[in-house]
Amino acid sequence: MSKGLVIVISAPSGTGKSTICQRLLKSRKNIRYSVTCTTRPPRDGEADGRHYFFVGREEFKKRIRSHEFIEWAMVHDHYYGVPRAFLEDCIGKGIDVVLAIDVQGGRTIRRKFPESVLIFVLPPSIGTLRERLQSRREGSDSLAKRLANSRGELGAAKSYDYLVVNDDLDKAVAQISAVITAESLRLSRRRHSDLDPLVR
Repeated sequence: MSKGLVIVISAPSGTGKSTICQRLLKSRKNIRYSVTCTTRPPRDGEADGRHYFFVGREEFKKRIRSHEFIEWAMVHDHYYGVPRAFLEDCIGKGIDVVLAIDVQGGRTIRRKFPESVLIFVLPPSIGTLRERLQSRREGSDSLAKRLANSRGELGAAKSYDYLVVNDDLDKAVAQISAVITAESLRLSRRRHSDLDPLVR
């Protein structure tokens, strides 16, 4: 059995990566979403265990010491981490896993899983990104910090495998789904036993 894909989706805050992931889960059968742990408070409509695992700082640090994360980082003054057990179990069973994480996390995942697929989602423009962040009704300090961080993240997009512009959600989801399908069909990912009976 072939291993599942590890798919990283990164984007500046407000670009729509969480919505894209939700659409992928509805449209593709063999894919799971890796729920990230975070110390940031939940936003309106976010549910613990579905969008994130919301934990306190001390609990998060305890899990770091116990090596429970594949990767973790401090982003926008809060900790974020990818649970190890879920990801390793899924890919071992041939199930694809999608992670919506920042560029720091993307680099770590690529180092630990060289065959991972890294997709960077771009906003149509900085102006559009600003409008989306403002619609979240975050404080002016938080907005300024996220916009400043976005510029750094956009610079890191060059190290990703694919770039997708989210100017149309349906189109962006279709393009990312096409990438996943193509990557799963790479000969380097397939078992040689799939080919052997045909070439004998």
